[in-house]
Amino acid sequence: GTETVYSYFESRGGKFKETVFFGLQYIIKRWLLGQVVTRENIEEAAEVYSTHLAPKLFNYDGWMYILERHNGRLPLRIKAVAEGTVVPVGNVLFTVENTDPSCYWLTNYVETLLAQVWYPTTVCTSSRAQKQVLAEYLDETADNLEGLHFKLHDFGFRGSTSVESAAIGGAAHLVNFRGSSTIVALASCRDYFGAEMAAKCIPSAEHSTITSWTRERESESYKNLLKQFQGNVSCVSDSYDIWNACDKIWGEELKDLVIERGKSGGVLFVRPDSGDPATVVVKVLEILGSKFGISRNSKGYKLLPPYLRVVQGDGIWYESLKKILDHLKKHRWSADNLTFGSGGGLLQKVDGETLNCVFNCSYAVINSKGVNIYKEPVTDPGKTSKKG
Repeated sequence: GTETVYSYFESRGGKFKETVFFGLQYIIKRWLLGQVVTRENIEEAAEVYSTHLAPKLFNYDGWMYILERHNGRLPLRIKAVAEGTVVPVGNVLFTVENTDPSCYWLTNYVETLLAQVWYPTTVCTSSRAQKQVLAEYLDETADNLEGLHFKLHDFGFRGSTSVESAAIGGAAHLVNFRGSSTIVALASCRDYFGAEMAAKCIPSAEHSTITSWTRERESESYKNLLKQFQGNVSCVSDSYDIWNACDKIWGEELKDLVIERGKSGGVLFVRPDSGDPATVVVKVLEILGSKFGISRNSKGYKLLPPYLRVVQGDGIWYESLKKILDHLKKHRWSADNLTFGSGGGLLQKVDGETLNCVFNCSYAVINSKGVNIYKEPVTDPGKTSKKG
């Protein structure tokens, strides 16, 4: 009979040529480590499966064997590349095999759970690709790459499908960056990856904290934000008229206060949040530049004063990021003026096909003989799996 089943996980290739492997450690610690099989959950599973499938199809004896022989610990050996490793597509990222011949069935039983590493790996890979785009434009239009780690902020918690998705995807983003408003990602990094504080954030206004002051008192709401918080702050400024906010409120009514805060290191991040991002960002920069003045860096690109920056958090993902930065460059604005926030584009605009992630069996020992196992569909050679 079958004694060993050996399977692997890989990205067959897709949107990106490289993957950043991340998240298996979380899955193992959360679901597979230690005594995870108990009599209670065996009995519960048996009841569910007998109704869901058919009586006696659930491997009751196999799970009881694991409980009694291994004290509820799974007899599996999982080998993987290190978390955060950049790997060209088409390479094995982790392997799984049973260590007890009686549990040959267990290797692919855990496929569904382990294959979910596609999600943090894909988010991590996409996040890194966006970091490369940012680095490219900073290299071309800025004097240095300082601050790169804070150029793409995670705004994705509320747009995630679940708290757990936000925690895992948010942690994946923090392999590449250090800015996040997704608090559960911080807990995930602390509890499963040993990072006491993986990200930073600044006080930020959202629309209700502005609109609750009413339109007539919009400038007062902005002033209150500047007075309430020291240091860096972010203020969403498009609740009514972003052009008026930049021109008249920030550029005239509150100009002296913005400059005064800047003397002690406080930076105001003006946040537009609607319209075509590339067009809006450039126009915001032009208005603010006309009011606060500009300088030019060593490469000839325009810069706002160091106490004033813009954050674009609407409509940001890999493709739109490049479009916005290219538009800035064409108008001779340095990418250093801008920070980005990404929500659904970061944590949700991915799926298992983005990297074509697959889990396949490649080898087995049957009747003491090794057997190479693979598939080679005539209808899609691209799905040919590895063997050995």
